[in-house]
Amino acid sequence: MTWLLGYVDPLDPSFVAAVLTIVFNPLYWNVVARWEHKTRKLSRAFGSPYLACYSLSITILLLNFLRSHCFTQAMLSRPKMESLDTPAAHCLGLTLLGVGIVLVLSSFFALGFTGTFLGDYFGILKEARVTVFPFSVLDNPMYWGSTANYLGWAILHASPTGLLLTVLVALTYMVALLYEEPFTAEIYRQKASGAHKRS
Repeated sequence: MTWLLGYVDPLDPSFVAAVLTIVFNPLYWNVVARWEHKTRKLSRAFGSPYLACYSLSITILLLNFLRSHCFTQAMLSRPKMESLDTPAAHCLGLTLLGVGIVLVLSSFFALGFTGTFLGDYFGILKEARVTVFPFSVLDNPMYWGSTANYLGWAILHASPTGLLLTVLVALTYMVALLYEEPFTAEIYRQKASGAHKRS
């Protein structure tokens, strides 16, 4: 533990900011999207579920930029680990970034804009569950791609602080999925049930 504290300062303001943004972001979009699904207040305020979804997406993107900035600042404020600062680790970091970017971008193109930004909570539903790549090889590729990006970024910076924050990113996504997956499945179950009743 003493060894770890040589690299990670949990009281450093930049580390605290990174932790707060990592935990806050999925909490924010889950709370807002569920509130919208229950009340439709955003859709009414914007006059359209699409405009409401786009407005949420803008705040999500801005918060993600802030999270990435805080993550990077937390790493830069602490010393590097020499054993991670090697050509092999550099190649591994670049590979993880490449994999992460492929997963995130291919997820975005498979889901579309509203599918990526919780459109189903706004009543913007797809005809069927997306099963094309990367969903054909991995559940929740957007989240795991994002995690791979953070891990690659941490390794490129030879940063134990970054590695620890990446673990927090992964854990936060895992908790978010415990709430998101059943709720989304229920939305589509209700859609299927409604279509069955109409036929």
